[in-house]
Amino acid sequence: MRRPLANGLELDDDKSRVDRAEVHRYLSDESYWASGRSRETQDRLIDEATRVVGLYQGKRQIGFCRAATDGVSFVYLADVYVLEEYRGRGLGEQMVREMVEGGDLGHLKWLLHTSDMHPLYRKLGFGVPNAKVMERLPPQ
Repeated sequence: MRRPLANGLELDDDKSRVDRAEVHRYLSDESYWASGRSRETQDRLIDEATRVVGLYQGKRQIGFCRAATDGVSFVYLADVYVLEEYRGRGLGEQMVREMVEGGDLGHLKWLLHTSDMHPLYRKLGFGVPNAKVMERLPPQ
């Protein structure tokens, strides 16, 4: 899938197009959820993702998200971001909508963790956060 958006922007789910250095830079340096993540780990997450969707302006990576699934019952949405200077234009919504509805996983249950952006995900059919999710963090 390669889909043009307004103003020369584009969505693409081609893993080979992902600017891995830029995705790693953003996630490890700017995100609250992947702070300090190693490049090796980030590359493996991209390689093993069921699907990725990137947001581009020409060759510049300006957004990213990835999904992992068991292929039968659920899909986990992760590492969703749009660079700050591109926010407020609905690009995150378009990118996540493409991820959730544009591929062949739309019929499965989608899960995600987020401390913010609940209004965005509710627009795409995610329910109100509740207390059912439990996490077991790895030992440190």
